[in-house]
Amino acid sequence: MGMAALLTHCRQITDDVFLQAAKILAGLTPAKHLETGMLFPTIGEMKGLVVTLISGIAEFMVESKLGRKPAAAADWPDYIRSQMYQPGVAPTTVVEAHHADTRELLTIRHMYTDIQRYLFLRHLQDAKPDTFWKLIINNAQELLPYVYTPTVGEACQDYSKLPIETRGLYIRQEDSGKILKKLQAWRHQEVKVIVVTDGERILGLGDLGSGGMGISEGKIILYTVFGGLNPKHCLPVCIDVGTNNDSLIQDPQYKGIVQKRLRGEPYDKLIHEFVLALQKWQPHVLLQFEDFGNTNAFRLLEKYQKVLCCFNDDIQGTACIALTGIFSALRITGKKLEDQKILILGAGEAGTGIGKIIALALTQTCNKPMKDALKCCHLVDSKGLVCKSRTDLQQHKLPFAHDVAFQPDLLSAVKSVRPTILIGVSTITGAFNKDVLEAMRSFNARPVIFPLSNPTSKAECTFEEAYNHTGGTAVFASGKHVFGPIGMATVLTKCKTITEELFLMTAELLAGITPEARLSSGMLFPAFSDMKEVAPHLIAGICEHIVKSGQGTQPADATDWLDYVKSHMYKPPDDDE
Repeated sequence: MGMAALLTHCRQITDDVFLQAAKILAGLTPAKHLETGMLFPTIGEMKGLVVTLISGIAEFMVESKLGRKPAAAADWPDYIRSQMYQPGVAPTTVVEAHHADTRELLTIRHMYTDIQRYLFLRHLQDAKPDTFWKLIINNAQELLPYVYTPTVGEACQDYSKLPIETRGLYIRQEDSGKILKKLQAWRHQEVKVIVVTDGERILGLGDLGSGGMGISEGKIILYTVFGGLNPKHCLPVCIDVGTNNDSLIQDPQYKGIVQKRLRGEPYDKLIHEFVLALQKWQPHVLLQFEDFGNTNAFRLLEKYQKVLCCFNDDIQGTACIALTGIFSALRITGKKLEDQKILILGAGEAGTGIGKIIALALTQTCNKPMKDALKCCHLVDSKGLVCKSRTDLQQHKLPFAHDVAFQPDLLSAVKSVRPTILIGVSTITGAFNKDVLEAMRSFNARPVIFPLSNPTSKAECTFEEAYNHTGGTAVFASGKHVFGPIGMATVLTKCKTITEELFLMTAELLAGITPEARLSSGMLFPAFSDMKEVAPHLIAGICEHIVKSGQGTQPADATDWLDYVKSHMYKPPDDDE
């Protein structure tokens, strides 16, 4: 009860709280104990039950308006585990703020809404950038949910109405023929990383037009927090080519181009001029494509990935994280990758990207032919199981159209395919329901469940649901970010192109860094609070791979990659200028 009160900043512990705690604890007592006259779980059992107890009490406190739910607590059990003291394990609690940052941190904690915190942090970034970066780097686990997901989704939806100044650069059709000059006029000329969106598919929220700038602004922050890049070297960009969202077109406050989306040759010419301008302006820049719709995402990646240092985070970054989670999960289950069957709910950019990187891993680590490796991965889209008999499949789904019986929904697909690993990138809240999770448990001793959809409000299930409906056997992960370390490595090596093998190697490296103590507690990734220690090792390993593969060069003074990486990572000055 004490832990629940602390985590929710509970104002008052009422008699109803004790009543709720009694109900939850009574429900946790195993039936085998009751049959022998024992009314409580044993002390030894409490270690496995206490998270569920704290979760229930905390949720009741929030529902009763006695406390508030932290933005980082998208999933109560996962959040509670990250805050619990573990002897001999690096602490995963929020890092204590430096004295100079305490006032701002306390101000944030006492605000009533997450969008207020988002606006406060944006203002701080503009007014006192050094204070902002110290605060966000030292308190990443607590504050990132306010500058990125889930709060950034709300910010993108209301971007035109918020009292903010755009921090990035808009490119519009009216800039045709002048894009290079526009880049050369940017206030910072040593740009090394760009996150670009056209706003067509923001998170799971759809077409937000020029409001997509918010996602580029939010994501670019993570390059500094996790990758150590100087903020002045990072540029968020939005290609504003209109919107097919009628509510935005009809909104008098909307600040974007008021027209239906530009398509076809005019769109392609604008993007191509932008890419050529980048190559002339900053030949070694890293370009991250972010939240483009399926219409353009695959096409643009295929067109430019071999001629430019670029990647698509929705297709490749999410895939890398999923593969990292799988490698870590196999360390827990003791199984082999070649023995896995993977079922992915969602057959868009993320789903097909995950399937392809898993197939690549199977070809390179298990010597499977690609055609056989792809058969280990099955996709479910809005119409059912992707299979050979269907005639309505888009091009990017065809590699996963296997010769299996069609199934009209996820549950029937699970029962037919009998996967060992279930991954969700559908943005369908609750898609991994009780029946689906129980089915996974019926033929897996340790079912692997990854609801990876963003924002977290659209995740296919929570940890608590996965835990409860699999009898506590699920191996669970809901995502981390790898693009920051990848970005820093490409900058340091002046990488020419980002290959699929780089993502495979990054997944293997990150999975290997996760401590055994984290795995034993069911956590598949290093803790946020460990990232300052983990990131340099990850970046150094990626740098070494890039140079060995011939895609980049090793600086003359980089005699030791780890030392070199640490010396180039951004550290905010002690005082604002």
